[in-house]
Amino acid sequence: MKMYSDAELAQLLDKDIFHRISEVADSLGVECYVVGGYVRDIFLERPSKDIDVVVVGSGIAVATELKKSLGRRAHLSVFHNFGTAQVKIMDRSTQLEVEFVGARRESYNRNSRKPIVEDGTLEDDQNRRDFTINAMAICLNKERFGELVDPFDGIYDMEDGIIRTPLDPDITFSDDPLRMLRCVRFSSQLKFNIEEGTFDALQRNAHRLKIISGERIQDELNKILMTDKPSRGIYELYRSGLLQMILPELCILDIVETRNGRAHKNNFYHTLEVLDNVSAAEGGDNLWLRWAALLHDIGKPKSKRWDNTQGWTFHNHNYIGAKMVPQLFRRLKLPLDAKMKYVEKLVDLHMRPIVIADEEVTDSAVRRLLNDAGDDIDDLMTLCEADITSKNEVRKARFRDNFRMVREKLAELKEKDYKRLLQPVIDGNEIMQMFGLEPSREVGALKQCLKDAVLDNRVANEREPLMELLIEKAKSMGLDTVNSI
Repeated sequence: MKMYSDAELAQLLDKDIFHRISEVADSLGVECYVVGGYVRDIFLERPSKDIDVVVVGSGIAVATELKKSLGRRAHLSVFHNFGTAQVKIMDRSTQLEVEFVGARRESYNRNSRKPIVEDGTLEDDQNRRDFTINAMAICLNKERFGELVDPFDGIYDMEDGIIRTPLDPDITFSDDPLRMLRCVRFSSQLKFNIEEGTFDALQRNAHRLKIISGERIQDELNKILMTDKPSRGIYELYRSGLLQMILPELCILDIVETRNGRAHKNNFYHTLEVLDNVSAAEGGDNLWLRWAALLHDIGKPKSKRWDNTQGWTFHNHNYIGAKMVPQLFRRLKLPLDAKMKYVEKLVDLHMRPIVIADEEVTDSAVRRLLNDAGDDIDDLMTLCEADITSKNEVRKARFRDNFRMVREKLAELKEKDYKRLLQPVIDGNEIMQMFGLEPSREVGALKQCLKDAVLDNRVANEREPLMELLIEKAKSMGLDTVNSI
């Protein structure tokens, strides 16, 4: 973080857009300030394109005049219901968005996060901000251009790496419970600590998340998952009690049972480790791959069994977990499209490469894996490699070596056009025509027979040998050919 004087801030704001806003505000006789994230990011030396401007007066009027000043390269959008306006400036190289709002004070009904809004002063507007680091303002009027207004010492909280609310955190969070998720998100993004009193208020008000929509919750969750080390944010959600309100399926993984002196690992902390491993891997910037990492073991509580010979087992936890994904996505208003299917598939298949790597790496097993994973095979392998968190270095090294073999065999298959190699040249339509069948269990069994033979490399994926196998299988099922193909 870097400290700046007002004169230095004026130099940093020495840009055409800020001078134009300044001129418009002075011509209308209103106070005007750049606020929030743009100001925070100046001190944190982070890039920021979106600019928020507070006007002590009409933000819409300033935005309208700014649009006139900029001419055709700017686009104005006015939202009268909210008393806000947006000016988009489109240059050849960049696009800039400036949001304008009139300074306001807010009050809340306990059963809604929608505030009752009244016109207010700059002080009122700063009081309603979520955190001290977002409550700083820099004046844009000519006489005070570059002057920092920081009533809550947000500058020192940034210097100390602290997230803190400007006013009583219980009121701040109870009024708008979404701020609790934002608190954790900023802590995770900026690697700041949550101030003790603020954190205590998170715990006291966690139940208030009930009034927040799934869309709002998942938006903040996605931002936390996309941070450099997402485990930090997920852990803060957990210890504050917020995760219990959002993803109870994840929280119940935090248990270790011991029987006859044998304990299983803590699957909650294992999940956090896997999530970070995926995030650090090549291609780990895929949000939905991170979701798959977060949810890959949620089926374990339902599948956990004690076996006197094997100890603790979690058979079919991948299948059970995959079945839980659609319900969870529906609850959080996450997309129920191909993205959900992708997460569901990776959760279901995440044990397959591990089983292969724990045994002999055969061509047949690799062909089957590639057939089932399809184009998502590389992401599946990334997840599975991240899932190896054993503290036994010898075992971990053996898995790494075997995974390398699996990847080599996968590369060979992909190079040879695996889609053509793994799909039998005789399809279901041809089988139905040949034996005079409608879609049925018999057709499925015949198709599976051909597919197994191709995947196991027992029969070349060519018409003649597959036709011989098909006729032989059909006879064993009591079927006769009706049409010769």
